[in-house]
Amino acid sequence: MNYIWEVVGRQPTGQQQPSGADTIQKLCDRVASSTLLEDRRDAVRALKSLSKKYRMEVGTMAMDHLVRILQSDRTDTEILGYALDTLYNIVCSDEEEEPEESQQKQEDDLGAQFTEKFIGDPDNITLLLTLLEEFDFHVRWPGVKLLTALLKSQCAPVQSIVLVSPMGVSRLMDLLADSREVIRNDGLLLLQQLTKGNTAIQKIVAFENAFERLLEIITEEGSSDGGIVVEDCLLLLLNLLKNNSSNQNFFKEGSYIQKMKSWFEVGDDNSGWSAQKVTNLHLMLQLVRVMVSPVNAPGATASCQKAMFQCGLLQQLCTILMATGVPADILTETINTVSEVIRGSEVNQDYFASVNAPSNPPRPAIVVLLMSMVNERQPFVLRCAVLYCFQCFLYKNQKGQGEIVATLLPSTIDASSVSAGQLLCGGLFSADSLSNWCAAVALAHALQDNLTQKEQLLRVQLATSLGKPPVSLLQQCTNILSQGSRVQTKVGLLMLLCTWISNCPIAVMHFLHNQDNVPFLTGQISENLGEDERLVQGLCALLLGICIYYNDNSLENYTKEKLKQLIEKRIGKENFVEKLGFITKHELYSRAAQKPQPAFSAPEHMLFDHEFTKLIKELEGMITKAVLKSSEDEKKEEEVKKTLEQHDSIITQYKELIREQDCQITELKEQVASLSSQSETLQNTVTQQFSQIQQHRDQYNILKLKLGKDSHVNGLQPEERSQLREQLEELQRQNQLLQTQLTDRDSLITSLVRDQSFLPVIYVEDFSTFRTCSWIRSRLSERAGVCLQEVELLRAQLQSQSAEITELQREKQELLRAPDATVREEVQALLERKEVMEKELASASSTAAVMQTEKSQLQQELQESKKEQDDLLMLLADQDQKILSLKHRLKGLGETVHEDDLDARDQSDDDDDDDDDEEECDE
Repeated sequence: MNYIWEVVGRQPTGQQQPSGADTIQKLCDRVASSTLLEDRRDAVRALKSLSKKYRMEVGTMAMDHLVRILQSDRTDTEILGYALDTLYNIVCSDEEEEPEESQQKQEDDLGAQFTEKFIGDPDNITLLLTLLEEFDFHVRWPGVKLLTALLKSQCAPVQSIVLVSPMGVSRLMDLLADSREVIRNDGLLLLQQLTKGNTAIQKIVAFENAFERLLEIITEEGSSDGGIVVEDCLLLLLNLLKNNSSNQNFFKEGSYIQKMKSWFEVGDDNSGWSAQKVTNLHLMLQLVRVMVSPVNAPGATASCQKAMFQCGLLQQLCTILMATGVPADILTETINTVSEVIRGSEVNQDYFASVNAPSNPPRPAIVVLLMSMVNERQPFVLRCAVLYCFQCFLYKNQKGQGEIVATLLPSTIDASSVSAGQLLCGGLFSADSLSNWCAAVALAHALQDNLTQKEQLLRVQLATSLGKPPVSLLQQCTNILSQGSRVQTKVGLLMLLCTWISNCPIAVMHFLHNQDNVPFLTGQISENLGEDERLVQGLCALLLGICIYYNDNSLENYTKEKLKQLIEKRIGKENFVEKLGFITKHELYSRAAQKPQPAFSAPEHMLFDHEFTKLIKELEGMITKAVLKSSEDEKKEEEVKKTLEQHDSIITQYKELIREQDCQITELKEQVASLSSQSETLQNTVTQQFSQIQQHRDQYNILKLKLGKDSHVNGLQPEERSQLREQLEELQRQNQLLQTQLTDRDSLITSLVRDQSFLPVIYVEDFSTFRTCSWIRSRLSERAGVCLQEVELLRAQLQSQSAEITELQREKQELLRAPDATVREEVQALLERKEVMEKELASASSTAAVMQTEKSQLQQELQESKKEQDDLLMLLADQDQKILSLKHRLKGLGETVHEDDLDARDQSDDDDDDDDDEEECDE
């Protein structure tokens, strides 16, 4: 148990104290062989306490045992935490101590060795990523620190392992959502190391919603007023966006640019900014510049510039630019940021031109910035930033170039106010060489690729002193060159002159018109000067070469040929070309050619402008060829030029012919397009009509199948004619049947009426018998009236049916003569009418059945009435016989019987019978 005494710092008496290596070896054996978790935990705790003092020994002997602990004891978070802390102490030196430089290098080398050993097995990194899913603080926090240390030591290998690990980056992104700030903040540091220089990981982190989460953290921590956490978030955002076009586009499309506006809201009182706020705002400005950097794709930069203007971010930056009390380094970085936001964007440049400083009276922001640029008391970095802003304002902005040049023209000079042109001229001829250089470069950008402004600037006249006539700006620049100024001033003026007269024959003529200019240039080039002056010689050679190349031979003394002869006599062509080539070999030329922003470590290093390096690259080869050509070559070239001009004229004619043909082809294409559209429309119409015809054909085939038609012969087939004949014959038979039924009804009614007329009226002494006979008569009369009405209705129906039958016969004859086109419709109509007549016939048949039933009832009632009548007659006859026999008996008994009464009664009976006969006849 000596290792325990070693840990606690006490040693049993009488025993020799073991060395640190022995103790560590015993602890490693204990970790490897102990079966109890508590023993292993104590041993790992002891290794942790020894890992800082005996880093080499613990790393060499215990690393494998610690990895096995991480693999096997996953359920015990305490031992996992001890193991992770021990590994962290092994791969990372103690940050609390400040060792010497040599010792620090040894510590770093040792950490790199242990890191390389640990990541030799990629499964160790995968195991560590798995442990980061453990929520326990004592496991997750040491795991984050260990992985961060591994990335710091061996970044690229660890990045490649994390990249291929399943859900590796996603697990690390979960750290940003941890509610414990310590883990979240260390997670930011981990992601900073993970995203360094690895585009693939940067894309994965961005698409894991990193932008949204980081901006939320920045807002929660107080934006620019926040602490170190805001700085860490901004550094991570810079890692994700810098030189990563995919993430930049994702940032823009996600509308995250609009959320950056709130970062730059400053108050009226800007004094007393903390160092952390200055750092945060500086990083925020860098983040804006990353989105609109000139090295980005032009389309992406333009879209970001547009978004920044639309959301008000540019306006907010201009507010900071014109605010008071802003620290110098923030103001400088703001100027650089505004420069790149407006560079090449016409809308943003126009807005910047309209910005005024809060002064009385208000002055344009450009004028205020130029005041700082030509003021030698301002910081050097601030003056460089203003120059860059002015260059970006004029970049591809011919409108702005014209406004700047216009402030120098006599007709637009306002003596009551300071203009940009006046400041540039003042800086151009001041005693400060840096102001000379900055003013010359700024004025050169006002002429860049703008022939109109180059010609307009020739009109500028300067008053040098009282009593002397004014001189042109061009002449004054050459006068200053000849006065032996400083190298920086000479370089600035020569760059201005080269930019001014290049591609402008009128400016070349004005320059050569001064008799002193060419001798001065040839004298400067031919002299053997020091190292610093060699650059001036090269620029003088460039200026003289431009005078040759863009010479229109309008001045007899300084034609192209005479200038070349002058060079050959006084300088030598080879010497001239050598001096010209010295420009591109200069170290500062290479630095300036890298990026548009003027970034110089010291004022004396400001010699070249980025745009001017492009002009040199363009003109050097052409000037060299123009100077080295002989007169014969010139003649040949002239002949070639004439030939080329002829060819150009021919080509121009052909181009005009081709344009005309293109116009004709375009018109024909339009006609073809319109005809094609019409053809498509007609084709669609034909298709629709064809489909309709097909539908009609299908319907016709269905009807033909229903009607049993297979082909047409003279409109109708014999089968159809026979069917029509059968239908007509059937209708005629039904008509005849109905007529027969009507005739039977008529005869029946007639017989009923006749029977009723012969019913005698018997006066009997029994009143009930008489009432019965009267009821029978009335009943028969009513039935007869109803029957007559029904007969009339049937006659009307029969007449209509007869008319319809006649009409059908007529139509049948017409159908036999009709063409095929109308046969189908008329047949269909006939079938419909046939169905209607069949319905009417069924109705008439039902009516006839009802009448037949009533007829049977009437006949039955008639039989009953006849039977009753016979019974009554028999009864009356019996009574008459009884009365007669009683009379005879009375007569035989000697009673008196009135015979007259009997005769009178017989006579009255006969009269009654006659009256009844007359009434029946009337009815």
